[in-house]
Amino acid sequence: MIKVEHLTKRYARNVAVNDISFEVEKGQIVGFLGPNGAGKTTTMRILTCFMPPSDGSAQVAGFDVIQSPMEVKRRVGYLPETPPLYPEMEVSEYLLFVGKLKGLGGNELKRRVDDVAGRCAVGDVRNKLISKLSKGYRQRVGLAQAILHNPEVLILDEPTSGLDPKQIIETRELIQQLSGDHTIILSTHILPEVEQICQKVIIIAQGKVVATDSVHNLTNRMRGSETVNVEVESRNGPLELTSVQQRLEQVAGVSRVLHKETRDSRLTFEVESLQGRVIRPEIARAVVESGWNLNELHTAAISLEEIFLQLTSVDAAKEAKQ
Repeated sequence: MIKVEHLTKRYARNVAVNDISFEVEKGQIVGFLGPNGAGKTTTMRILTCFMPPSDGSAQVAGFDVIQSPMEVKRRVGYLPETPPLYPEMEVSEYLLFVGKLKGLGGNELKRRVDDVAGRCAVGDVRNKLISKLSKGYRQRVGLAQAILHNPEVLILDEPTSGLDPKQIIETRELIQQLSGDHTIILSTHILPEVEQICQKVIIIAQGKVVATDSVHNLTNRMRGSETVNVEVESRNGPLELTSVQQRLEQVAGVSRVLHKETRDSRLTFEVESLQGRVIRPEIARAVVESGWNLNELHTAAISLEEIFLQLTSVDAAKEAKQ
């Protein structure tokens, strides 16, 4: 549905996007992540035909952004970071105006305006001037105009910016409902949002793509060594902390054992493996053979925040450029 090959955008001596390539399949929700100035917004503007690339190519819904920009625009809904609103218009007036620009008319236009007003929860402000709306309501009106013509592709730059917690949940649910029939690229700084709704993540730093994968696969790739949380309980009386820690340290493949908590007769440890070693089976065997109860044994998840920070560090970005 979206295919980007060796895309580059230069501004005089500054290279905003540097030879990036990626693909997005039909119906996917893809998180497009990177620090400020990484090139996310520039890439989105190229995909929506807001600006041309300096080099490379991009296709959206089968149409080239340079050769067929009008065909691309007909198939794309775009919500930039600052919604393209006219403050002197009422909400319903604005949506009708945008619908006409996008080729809708008659009963179809009215039906679509009613539909998006309901889905984006702006029906109660339809007769208000946009200049009188809060930032959250303006964001929702911006999302409404993006989906008004029921586009094949949605490109959303910070779609939940300025929304309260309830509105954020509602917007996430709406985006999830739109997937399948729509292909969605979503830029956001709220990383838990990506974990909850995106099937794929593209991470960009200093104009270069540094990772393209699912959150699950990225977690496995970045972990390298395995970190396991273990809770042990005595079958007869309290446990001696030192003896349990020493026994866990003796397990083959363990590099470090950290005591985290003691509650009643239960001890909790964080156990880290050597690079590339799987230690859970051996830990379980060691605990049981020592005559203790194994209450808990699970791999400690690496968060998307940690992955993001590792991949977008200065050193990682330099490696990507080489």
